[in-house]
Amino acid sequence: MDAVVVLSGGQDSAICLALACRKYGAENVAAITFAYGQRHAIETKYARRLAKHFGVSAHKVVKLDFYSELTTNALFDPTMKIEKKGSCPTTVVEGRNAFFLLSAGVWAKSLGAKDIYTGVSQADYSGYPDCREAFVKAQQRMMRLAMEWPFRIVTPFMHMTKAEEWALADKLGVLELIRDNTVTCYNGIPGSGCGKCPACKLRNRGLKEYLNYGKIKS
Repeated sequence: MDAVVVLSGGQDSAICLALACRKYGAENVAAITFAYGQRHAIETKYARRLAKHFGVSAHKVVKLDFYSELTTNALFDPTMKIEKKGSCPTTVVEGRNAFFLLSAGVWAKSLGAKDIYTGVSQADYSGYPDCREAFVKAQQRMMRLAMEWPFRIVTPFMHMTKAEEWALADKLGVLELIRDNTVTCYNGIPGSGCGKCPACKLRNRGLKEYLNYGKIKS
């Protein structure tokens, strides 16, 4: 096995999966999805569909039922309003990517895989601290030390805007697949979503920018 993709069922991770399958071949790629009590848990259903569509060698859905016992946010508590407060929206899940990457690493090592793909970005994001390049580099170093395995955390979108991601999806021939068969919306609405939550606004703004300007320029 060459790579494990952290596959949420959303836009970013789905394009990551397409990239990994293009590079290594689907038979050498595995995907891992986390059910951690998120209100938009329907994304795991779409992750299963994506894994099946691309024909990856293995897809594992891992339950992190304990997460809501440690912290609270608008993704765990449906009574909380999804809104931007300070530098982050109320949907921030403390340490989520640290948990996800470490868990993915444990499985990856058991499969003999060294590359772990994740769709985080600090160029076009909601302010989440665990989407920054500094975090990813520190996490990679920690995982190498913890497991004595030469992990490489691959972040194709670290310095990409959402519009550039859509351009890449189009280049890979999966734009319509990503557009219609992923769940980015925090309210669990597939495709273009509710259009109101921070995730939808970011996704839809990027798509609009690409369709209105990117294709014209290209």
